[in-house]
Amino acid sequence: MNYVQLINQLTEIEYKISQDNLMLKYERNFNRVRNLLEEEGYLFRYPIGEKYRESNTDCEAGIIGEESENMVVVQVIKPVIYKKDADKITLVQKGIVIVEKEK
Repeated sequence: MNYVQLINQLTEIEYKISQDNLMLKYERNFNRVRNLLEEEGYLFRYPIGEKYRESNTDCEAGIIGEESENMVVVQVIKPVIYKKDADKITLVQKGIVIVEKEK
């Protein structure tokens, strides 16, 4: 099974559901799926709301509007995904995010 693709699809479905204000209805189900993926060793991060810096090595960003020193993540297209094997954590997918000037 390709867990990275599964996590990406989960992210896309969550985003679409949140746009229709239905997330509360399905949040428990999404949490269960996330827990199952974590049991398989996959750790993923949705950096929404985090400050973005060009020095970030785990995200690639598209910029909306004017670029500034104070950029914030406003949308996650693909989450940052890590794989944990024993005591080693490896980045398996860089996040793809949309950033804009902090308001």
